[in-house]
Amino acid sequence: MDLARMAGILFRSAFSRPATLVALVGATTFFGAMTGSASAAGCGETIEPGRHAISFDVGGVTRQGIYFIPSSYTGKDKVPVVFDFHGSNSNPDGQFTRSSWDKVAEKNGFIAVALQGSLSGKAAGTFGWNVPFVQVAKSILPSGDQGGQDEIAFISAAVNTVKQEFCVDPARVFASGYSGGGRMLSAYICSGGEGFAGAGFVNSLRAGRPVEVDGKWGPDAANCNPAKPVSIMAFAGIKDQQNPYAGGGSAYWQYGFKTAIQRWTDLDGCKGNDDPKTVDGVTYSIYGTCKNGARIASYVFANGTHDWPKPVAGAQAVLAAAKESAAAGVTKVSAVAPAKPAFDSNVDPAFRMWDFFSKADSTDLVATAAPAKTNAGAKTGTSIASDCATQAELEGTSCTSSQPINMRRSGQGVQDAL
Repeated sequence: MDLARMAGILFRSAFSRPATLVALVGATTFFGAMTGSASAAGCGETIEPGRHAISFDVGGVTRQGIYFIPSSYTGKDKVPVVFDFHGSNSNPDGQFTRSSWDKVAEKNGFIAVALQGSLSGKAAGTFGWNVPFVQVAKSILPSGDQGGQDEIAFISAAVNTVKQEFCVDPARVFASGYSGGGRMLSAYICSGGEGFAGAGFVNSLRAGRPVEVDGKWGPDAANCNPAKPVSIMAFAGIKDQQNPYAGGGSAYWQYGFKTAIQRWTDLDGCKGNDDPKTVDGVTYSIYGTCKNGARIASYVFANGTHDWPKPVAGAQAVLAAAKESAAAGVTKVSAVAPAKPAFDSNVDPAFRMWDFFSKADSTDLVATAAPAKTNAGAKTGTSIASDCATQAELEGTSCTSSQPINMRRSGQGVQDAL
């Protein structure tokens, strides 16, 4: 796609589309393919499946990211979009490797976009986010918060551009953030930033900058004013050392996960209680009645660390194997079928978030998502993904995992991603 600027207007040709798109912040008009048709913005053009680079001009500064196009994309039907925000000392490619959002996108036919933060990370090719009102320690990012760009403006420009340049449903644009990326996503929504119908957070949910009142830390109420109630799914590990579940830690963190969830229930006007249920060390909770149809769901892992959770085989696989054997006449077992668990504790965050996003207007179907197909002899529950070599992450490759690579890549993006 050839781009040209003329009097503050972005033009594009219908004849080609390269991997890079440029957004003009403040541009008043975006023209579709110049064929004279009145089709929706971004529709009518095919794009090669896979990962592509993308750049945005934000106030004269070029910002980077990548996007993933599923093989089912035709440019004719409007599809959803999920933005994926990387942690500190990581990058967009590494984040897709960690989260598997591109795999979820391929399976479910939507576009995934990963933006790149403006702060330099510890290793070459890694970055962090210039989260408003946050002084990041040099032990996390060598640049602290010096020299960072306006991330709020960047995210807003990126969301608007993606809506214009691709054939997407503007009502089905969602976001997910890990660690520093989730803190950035929290800040964007708290600032009144619009465009996301739902958001997911892994080891990262915030509800405003931390303030101490009478010796107790909590979110600054004046620092979080969402434009509207937003559906949220958040994940946390009780053994998280970087962003502690109970609070404390770095200056940017301080208040705990429960406090953040409680503040969001206030912001979203939720009623009732979260009705927590625990299976295999995983506690699932949901506030299903909030303003504007929003919902707030959470998963807390008793043995969870700061790493992105990954699923392992569940007891359902063992039961399924036993049933198959009995049906084949291999053996016959007389036993009472076990009670159905309260929810499936075999949690893959990206797949679970997608269920949550896509069923936002339905009754709670999230907790009964089908478990991954795995070997019958493996343990039940959820394990934690281990770190990978930095170079492998920078190259966007996956780490060794007991899970099939098309199901779960256990990459951490880059080591020390916070």
